[in-house]
Amino acid sequence: MAEAIHMAGLVDFLRAQPLLALAIVAIFVTVAGGMVRRTVPLLGRLLQGAGNLGLVAALLLTIGQVARLTTTSDFAQPQLGMPEQSVSGGETRIPMSRDGHFWLTATINGAPARFLIDTGATLTAISEQTALDTRVHSKSLRQTINMKTANGAIRAKLATIEELRLGNVVARDLDTVVAPGLGETNVIGMNLLSRLKGWRVEDNTLILVPNHPQQTVQN
Repeated sequence: MAEAIHMAGLVDFLRAQPLLALAIVAIFVTVAGGMVRRTVPLLGRLLQGAGNLGLVAALLLTIGQVARLTTTSDFAQPQLGMPEQSVSGGETRIPMSRDGHFWLTATINGAPARFLIDTGATLTAISEQTALDTRVHSKSLRQTINMKTANGAIRAKLATIEELRLGNVVARDLDTVVAPGLGETNVIGMNLLSRLKGWRVEDNTLILVPNHPQQTVQN
């Protein structure tokens, strides 16, 4: 019984870490190819070749994902099948709230959502309920990450927001994390802010300036 529970836990962990699972399978196939090659050379070489390709694919996907989350460059994404993140629009001004933070109502895929702009947050994060309401789904080959919150460490799923509009700024194909325990709070992080031409605070107003200003759409 204990072994079954342990195995089920291992399977769940690997499902949450698809790139690790790919690497493990590739190593297993490579080792099996080496063993088979002694008796069936052709099959052994095929298995080893497939295993090596799997390892290379896992490595490239991991490097691309890390680069995408930690830099402002999307140089590796077309080759890896990930859409290029872009931020455009017109200058947006957000007044400071009474609590000393910058809050705004944005739209995700056309649906409204309340956001806190946090310059100390590396990634944009949305709650599970917001993800459900705005049809943001986690990707099968995007592994989960650990996040530290006021309530302790949590495991969050990586996902992509097709379109996020805040004021006159439009972000497309933006990486985000779907994090349990956020309640009704969603957070705009540096992975969006760093793609702007600039941002600054003047007279208790946060000013966002995109790289590619567009004509303001009148509601």
